[in-house]
Amino acid sequence: MLLDRLDPELRPVATASATVGVVIGAFGAVFGVASVAAGSSVLQACVMSLLVFTGASQYSAVSVVADGGSTAAALSSSLLLAARNGVYGLTMARVLRGSLVRRLVAAHLLLDESTAMATAQTGRRHQATAFWVTGVAVFVFWNLGTLGGALLGSEIDTARWGLDAAVPAGFVAMVWPQFATREGRIAGLVGAIVCLVTIPFVPIGMSVLCAAVAVLVGVRKERPA
Repeated sequence: MLLDRLDPELRPVATASATVGVVIGAFGAVFGVASVAAGSSVLQACVMSLLVFTGASQYSAVSVVADGGSTAAALSSSLLLAARNGVYGLTMARVLRGSLVRRLVAAHLLLDESTAMATAQTGRRHQATAFWVTGVAVFVFWNLGTLGGALLGSEIDTARWGLDAAVPAGFVAMVWPQFATREGRIAGLVGAIVCLVTIPFVPIGMSVLCAAVAVLVGVRKERPA
């Protein structure tokens, strides 16, 4: 096995990181089903996972389109959710060095999971190993899951089996870890209230953008030492 060739010191990190990728693959399958249920083809679902490759943004875009929202609204909400990856990039810049091509590949694998696994390690080698193994594993299993879910969704009546609820259920599952903190719970509550209040007055999908005001809950001013 590939993991057997690694430095024994790095194997526990690589094993844990690979396991994360397998687990996230299940969410990819849910996305595949949800995407087809929203009207996408199997090819469209797979291409989105290959090129966009950021779960929350994909769920958001599919949800907006499924509700009849415009392409602009879907793109806006997705880009807003993906903006956090820019912060991850600043965090991981000191670890992910190398050629331009290497850094471009790393940018595509910059996810919640790969960043979290990397920052949980001590030492640059361990951090780099955790990042690359997690990123590649999630990419492989997310896309395999998307393909499997999309093929399944195209062969069954998703509404009859209640799989049309996969979009909101999958999205909640993806963001649920954020509710572990007090700030996360408050931000979620504020966002939900804003979204519900604005739904009757704004175009479909735009209420998600309005709910983004909840991110201000997590903005803390630095106090002078």
